[in-house]
Amino acid sequence: MALQIEHIDSELSDLIAENCKLKYRLEMLKRSLEQVEFYSKNLKLPAFEFVDDEKYLINLAYTLERLFENAVMRAFPILPRPIASIKPSNFADYQFNSSMMIVKTLKDECFTKVTPNEVSTKILQHLSPCELILPIEIKPNAPPFINITLNKEYIERKIIDLIKNGIQIKPIDSRNRIIIDMSSPNVAKEMHVGHLRSTIIGDSLANIFEYLGYDVLRLNHIGDWGTQFGMLLAYLIETYPDFQTNPPPISDLQNFYRESKLRFDTDEEFKKRAYQTVGKLQRKEEQTYNAWLLICEISRKEFSSIYEELGIKNLVERGESFYQNLMQDLMKELEERNVLIEDEGRKIVWAKNSEPGRTIPLTLIKSDGAYTYDTSDLACIKHRIEVEKADRIIYCTDEGQAPHFELIVEVAKDLGILDPSKVRVDHVGFGVVLGEDKKKFKTRSGATVRLKDLLDEGLERSLAKLKEKGRDQQLSKEELTLVQKSVAYGCIKYSDLCRDRRHAYEFSFDRMLDDRGNTAVYLLYSLTRIRSIIRKANLDKTCEQIASQHKLKIEHLKEIKLAKHILKLPEILHEVVTGLLPHTLCTYLYELSVVFSEFYENCYCLSKDEKDESKLVANLDRILLCEATAKTLHLGLKLLGIQPLDKM
Repeated sequence: MALQIEHIDSELSDLIAENCKLKYRLEMLKRSLEQVEFYSKNLKLPAFEFVDDEKYLINLAYTLERLFENAVMRAFPILPRPIASIKPSNFADYQFNSSMMIVKTLKDECFTKVTPNEVSTKILQHLSPCELILPIEIKPNAPPFINITLNKEYIERKIIDLIKNGIQIKPIDSRNRIIIDMSSPNVAKEMHVGHLRSTIIGDSLANIFEYLGYDVLRLNHIGDWGTQFGMLLAYLIETYPDFQTNPPPISDLQNFYRESKLRFDTDEEFKKRAYQTVGKLQRKEEQTYNAWLLICEISRKEFSSIYEELGIKNLVERGESFYQNLMQDLMKELEERNVLIEDEGRKIVWAKNSEPGRTIPLTLIKSDGAYTYDTSDLACIKHRIEVEKADRIIYCTDEGQAPHFELIVEVAKDLGILDPSKVRVDHVGFGVVLGEDKKKFKTRSGATVRLKDLLDEGLERSLAKLKEKGRDQQLSKEELTLVQKSVAYGCIKYSDLCRDRRHAYEFSFDRMLDDRGNTAVYLLYSLTRIRSIIRKANLDKTCEQIASQHKLKIEHLKEIKLAKHILKLPEILHEVVTGLLPHTLCTYLYELSVVFSEFYENCYCLSKDEKDESKLVANLDRILLCEATAKTLHLGLKLLGIQPLDKM
């Protein structure tokens, strides 16, 4: 009996082994069929055709990637997927560095053995002729990457195009409708330094998206509803019963809020009345609703004054009150679908991928029947997708809210509200603002820093710095005020934007106002310096007029370096809208200023006339490079929300 069982086990093992072999062969056959299908599709792939439009600057890296991707697919149609990665190079302008990956893929998935040099050679054989780059040659013992050098004639022509037509860039993403949730202060509370980051990061991203041709909606999701308004309104009605005919002096809403909060925390009878007032507000009873409108209007004026100073425009208010009826409709729908779970009087929803003990649910209805921020944000994302028709939704809030938005997105996907293949959702998180003591930025008394006070101090320090440099003696009163505001607000914005938003940053007016290093003052000074050089050239025509008649010639290495850096702008802006990191643009602008300084030190733009030393002779090619640099700096500062200057 034992021998029989042993024999059966042996046969079973053989069958299992044979079955594994058959499965492996079947998998290989499926893969081969996929490769044949891909091969058939790519075998007659047309060559890449580069078409240049003089009105537009192109994303050089993206265009080169398409060029080499086409060559790879035509050279190796058997590859299961196109492989083409273009990166900046230390040995040329760009580098194709996918040859090793192609070697590995051919070996692992196509059972084909080739060397990196053979791969590179074959790709170049199938590379379409393109005026963008110089011819490439692969030497026998070349490294496993392809160096790419831009064609100088193309560079010269595009600098002329830039000056003639301005800087115009096409988007490379079909997701056109962008909604950016930014700023989001609370009614009856003053804006503080925490709102600064959300406001200026959101605004800079919106500016860049708009410039690239996207349809952008800036939404201000203000806190204008909820339990705290019962407290505020009860206190207002009690303290100023005739508020409708005799509006109260409650312009300092922060103090009004503190007083009502004190009553709420110490007076049980008032607390009860406050909760009753919430119900009256939700039912829109006339007296309560009018009191709410009054408080909202006072706050709205305060917010508007801050936005006006910072140059924030086209910000559409969508307060929590806007979503009240939508929340009711959503809860009714979820009740009918039996999605809500009863939990100690609450109604909650778990994400499908929730891990017990590690994640929390969305609480959509509290035990007292009230809605929560979870309810509001879920109704909000539904409205933005279904009504606002968003292709991409971007939330600009502090990094601490990341788990909340991750949960909102997961539940929205589970409920069928969000289809990630159609709508992209991003959380643009940011770190806290620190004082020079490396601790959370606060006043000396330990209070949160009011944004208005911060801006006022910026204006005072900016003016003092300008007077210290004697600018009040050189500029008119109107010019001085313009420079003062540009420097003050520009420094505050740039100090935030030039750092990776995901990290905390240290707030220091002294460093912000430094005219050396990566600061707004340095960039503004660089721009005004370039404009001054162009003015001194005393041209009899505008640079645009000259560019339309002139063929640019650049020979010096510093000229070529500057021109190439200018033409990288589309690549940088596309990086920003992809990764949502504004500091990428700041770094580019600072590097552009440094590259220009190198150019100016080595290449004379103006020289003395040999016959009359009192006159200056302009090198037209270099003046045009100055103009292209100035246009690029000017645009970059505007996109960051900073007012450029011609004189400083």
